[in-house]
Parts: sequence; C-alpha cells; structure tokens
Amino acid sequence: MIHYFWSTSFFRYLLFPLCLLYGCISNILRLSYNLGWRKVWRAPVPIVMVGNLTVGGNGKTPLVIWIVISLQSRGLRVGVVSRGYGGKSKYYPLIIRQDTTAEQAGDEPILIYQRTKAIVVVAPVRKKAVEAICHFSKVDIIITDDGLQHYALARDIEIVVIDGERRFGNGWWLPVGPMRELKSRLQSVDVIVTNGGVALPGELSMKLLPGLAVNLFSGEKKSVKELDNVVAMAGIGFPKRFFNTLYAYGLEPIKTISFPDHKRYCLKNLIRLTGNGQTLLMTEKDAVKVQNFAKENWWYLPVEVKFSRDEAAELLKKIFCLV
Repeated sequence: MIHYFWSTSFFRYLLFPLCLLYGCISNILRLSYNLGWRKVWRAPVPIVMVGNLTVGGNGKTPLVIWIVISLQSRGLRVGVVSRGYGGKSKYYPLIIRQDTTAEQAGDEPILIYQRTKAIVVVAPVRKKAVEAICHFSKVDIIITDDGLQHYALARDIEIVVIDGERRFGNGWWLPVGPMRELKSRLQSVDVIVTNGGVALPGELSMKLLPGLAVNLFSGEKKSVKELDNVVAMAGIGFPKRFFNTLYAYGLEPIKTISFPDHKRYCLKNLIRLTGNGQTLLMTEKDAVKVQNFAKENWWYLPVEVKFSRDEAAELLKKIFCLV
C-alpha cells in the first residue's frame, strides 16, 4: 500500500512541505555532528554500522546475522546493538536473555540472539547499549543493527544495504518517498551491499536463500515444497519478497497475507487465517513473536545470506582490519 502511494498516488505531492522539512532537519542534524556542534561518542571497541537509506525490508538483519556468525567462526567475540523497534521494555539497556520476549525487545533482537547466541543489547540510545555490552561482556567488536542515522555514536565502518529490486523508489525523503537520507549519502559509506536484483559497479551482491521450513510446535524440518495447502503470511518491511521466494521455489500458496512490519500477533487472530488441513507458513521474523503459542500447523522459513566467495572475503577483510 505504502509503495503504491510513493510510486503512483497524486496525493503524495501534497506532502512535499513535510518532505522538505524532513530533509532539512536530517541534513542539519548530520552537519551538526560533522562540524562538532554536537558531541560524538566513541566506543572502546570497533563499531560496524549496518543500516539503510530507505525504510523497510532491505535485508539488513539477515546480513547482521551473517556478519556475526562469520566473525564468531573466526574466533572473534561479537556484541550486537539494536534499537528494538516494536518492543517496549520497562528499562533500558535491555540485555537479551533466553526468556526475553519480542514484546519486550522487538522481533529483530530476539531473532539475532536466537541465531547467533551473541550478547545482544537493546536501547534507544545506542551509547547505553554499547556501554552495557562492554561492562557485562568482553567483546572484540560490536555490530549495530540499524542506526546509520544515529550520528551520536561514532562508527568505524558503515555498511549500507540496498534492495536491489526497489532501489530508492522515487528518491524522495519521507513521507513523499522511502528515503531517510538521499542517494548521495552513499558517497561517504564504506560498503554498499545490494540484496537481490542487479548490483551496480562498486556494490557487493547479496542473496537471501531459504533453508528448510521449520515447524514452530515440534521443531520438525522439511523442504518447503513438501508443505500442502499453504497460507503464507509476512509481517516484514517488504512482504512481497517473502511471497516471491515461495513462488521461486515452486510453492503456490492458497493465499498470501501481508501485515505491517513489527506487528504484534495474538493467537485468536492467527488461528482465523487457516482452515482445516491448511498450513500457516511465515517468516522467521514473524515466528519469534508467536513461538510461545504456536500450533501444530504453523511453520516458518528461515533464510541465509549468500555472497560469492570473493565478495564475502572482501567484506570480512574490511571488518578484520579493525581488530
């Protein structure tokens, strides 16, 4: 719906004053840190910032998971910082534990923790999250999931993830377009990663490949092609990517249902999505929010980041130079 508004709706032009105001504030904020008018805090360990220029569904969190696991496999101790969108904790910073819920922390921090077992800390002010990691755990490097525009925290490497199919939409700032910052910001980042589509010169090409579908109730795993009578749902920034993945692997869902990113679910509403003999298939990001009340016919499809060997080595080399 929002992508239709940005691309074709005439009414978006009525919001141009707000768009220009957003851009003005964004530029002034960044300039104030660059010129030293506002203080930038530097952490005692290297910071890798993984973010994007547009809102929603670029593949940023899967890339964070890939980076963390890649560094861990090479012997590094890695911490992760997140804003925790969609979560509401009674206190911050919030250190993710085994019993921390998505309602407290947001879906992405829980997903990162479950996949990597790294120390993950959530706080709206990233400095406080970094300080908590350094206080409670000895780490070699910290990865931030989002936060490219959080200029109060100094960073050693900036990695921007681009949706290779949508790219930058109409190129305008919010709310007229999808941009947090304009495309020119790419000139100052260290790494550009393109998720899907065609990578342009100077960009690394990333793909999200599905693994085996996992049953939320039993833990059983099987190929997604073996699932029958599937109703597919996705509450992520760009649900169409999930549905296109299913089609590409030969699965034709009975219906597809899109929800807003970071949406909270309840058992009553999800049960209504399927009838007798039907299977509910969701993203892993959705699964972390419903695992405590999962039913036998609920499955999720995890995805893995894939680079070519040379591009993976190029990205990791830039990060290893910091430690």
